[in-house]
Amino acid sequence: MTNQDKLFATDEELLEEAGRRAEALRREIEHHTYLYYALDKPEISDAAFDSLMRELRQLEAQYPQLVTASSPTQRVGGYVGEQFAPVAHAQRMYSLDNAMDLEELAAWMGRIREDLGYLPELDCELKIDGSSIALTYDDGVLVRAATRGDGVTGEDVTANMRTVRDVPLRLRQEALGAIAAPSLELRGEVYMPKASFERLNAIAEANGKAPFANPRNAAAGSLRQKDPKVTEKRDLATFLYAIGDDGALNVEGQFQLLEWLREAGFHVNPDVMLAKSANEVLEFCQKVQEKRGSLPYDIDGVVVKVNSFALQRQLGFTARAPRWAIAFKFPPEEKTTLLSDITVQVGRTGVLTPVAELEPVAVAGSTVARATLHNLDEVHRKDVRVGDTVIVRKAGDVIPEVLGPVLSLRPEGAEPWQMPATCPSCGSPVIHEEGEVAYRCISLECPAQQQERLAHWVSRGAMDVDGMGDEIIGRLVETGRVSDVADFYTLSADELELLDMGRVSKDGKPIRLGRKMAEKLALALEASKGRPLARVLFGLGIRHVGKTTAEQITATFPSMEALQAASEEELAQVEGVGPIVAHSIYLFLRTPANGEVIERLGRAGVSLADAAPGEGEGLPQCLAGMTFVLTGSLVQSGMTRDEAGEALKARGAKVSGSVSKKTSFVVAGEAAGSKYDKAVALGVPVLDEAALLRILETNEPPVVA
Repeated sequence: MTNQDKLFATDEELLEEAGRRAEALRREIEHHTYLYYALDKPEISDAAFDSLMRELRQLEAQYPQLVTASSPTQRVGGYVGEQFAPVAHAQRMYSLDNAMDLEELAAWMGRIREDLGYLPELDCELKIDGSSIALTYDDGVLVRAATRGDGVTGEDVTANMRTVRDVPLRLRQEALGAIAAPSLELRGEVYMPKASFERLNAIAEANGKAPFANPRNAAAGSLRQKDPKVTEKRDLATFLYAIGDDGALNVEGQFQLLEWLREAGFHVNPDVMLAKSANEVLEFCQKVQEKRGSLPYDIDGVVVKVNSFALQRQLGFTARAPRWAIAFKFPPEEKTTLLSDITVQVGRTGVLTPVAELEPVAVAGSTVARATLHNLDEVHRKDVRVGDTVIVRKAGDVIPEVLGPVLSLRPEGAEPWQMPATCPSCGSPVIHEEGEVAYRCISLECPAQQQERLAHWVSRGAMDVDGMGDEIIGRLVETGRVSDVADFYTLSADELELLDMGRVSKDGKPIRLGRKMAEKLALALEASKGRPLARVLFGLGIRHVGKTTAEQITATFPSMEALQAASEEELAQVEGVGPIVAHSIYLFLRTPANGEVIERLGRAGVSLADAAPGEGEGLPQCLAGMTFVLTGSLVQSGMTRDEAGEALKARGAKVSGSVSKKTSFVVAGEAAGSKYDKAVALGVPVLDEAALLRILETNEPPVVA
């Protein structure tokens, strides 16, 4: 809806538009929260994430009826993984609201003054760019360390934290007298000093491994290592600054708490000030900003807190953050440097990404020599050219970003940059589909895409080659034994047994894969040859073709020969396919290199045609001619939706991923989503999980009342 449309829209239309935007923001925020907290691999800067969250809060403030219990604004961000045991925090670990400039910080102090009738003493501390930690001491002895997780439940990383040298295993005797409870949960930040980060990346690069993007990611990844010995070698450090329950300690405020933490033996940041006026707070922030680059660790702002614990309790919390504290975030530092070249990087999914090659320049505490330019449209939008002097910054103090050129310094003859017509990795033609930004290489033989394509082929949803993990695939590629998926089927157990794993034993001999594992893999590869054609099609990694789409396609074209002979128009007629997916399949199958791989798969014995429809493992085909859609979680049976779908297909049903008028039944488990709503709107019969179980137990079709 354009701004012009909004002028004439009804309240109901504005609410509907706001609802759509809020839902889109929630999905985007949840995606990036998972990447940041679960995988330690953020895709966007902190500033971009904060902007998304801020827009969502503003929408929900304007339209309170849009607020849901599951909205990111109603919970503390984070993710609890399954690698470590869960730990419940003594008190919730809240996030902090952000002030993006000094004006917003001054406005926050104004609200504190308005709420209390005066501006109290404010504690000012550096905002360490690391990973949050909670340390529990029982009777003065460290008993548990936990990550922040979702703020309520974290992960137990006690063994790893015991290796961090500045974490006291026992509190100093002088500090025990102030403790008012047998158990104490103390909080702080685990970080990696800049010098340690540089050493770690130098070692990684020397061993041919990918370096960490920044010290924060390195600290988070080091903290969650399975082997504490790895953590011990990473040279982590901490700053402690908070307590879970201030009633467990006989101190009156934050500044006094920091003094006690230091006395107890903790590493406490020395750059702290107790401010008695708003001007003192603003001056502190400006001074810290000026010296941040000279600090031996990364910071991304200043945390300002009401000092008195009694006043903190009076001010309280919002759903996600304390009202008595705020984080002032530094604006990104900007520098100029020479753009010496624009190279192209081929991603694991075939996308070609232009990369700015820069004369090295120090920005926000580290040296920047490369920065992604994202895509051709972005290069042209910013109008950056080889030879330009460009402005560089770190978005959110993390991701290097080229802002644009200094046009007055542009050399004569500098030409607009264009994407190459062929893949720089394999020389295959580059594909650019109409309406899309990305340029792609779709060759199965492209070296840049090998590892991802090979791992996808053997994954459980595709050919399900049990035991063929990333490490083994990596060694097969590095030793030249496997370059495409057909090469898997040239491997013998004898050859796999001798595979060099790239490691040596204590006596200096190379470690081999071994006979037992080799035989297991050989059997798994042999078994995979009989997978249905839909699995083969999905395993090839064709863009837009997921498991359900592959099943829909092979139901119409039950052999690879028929599929290769099909026209785009014929492919587009398959339910759930359409012209975009059809074009992607058509291009893929007509790329000569891909055709050669498929031919070799057939020669190796991989089934490229499905048997004629029969009795499906002896089960009666009681659901023949019916189409089912599954949504929500199946809790009574413990089945996944995939498992339930396979059980329905074994009885002759077709299982689709989308609801239409042609759908016979929708099976709705717990927390059913939009598919349930669409089924109701279209009048499609909806079955609960109990009805699904009756079908599978009795082998009788459902009865529609």
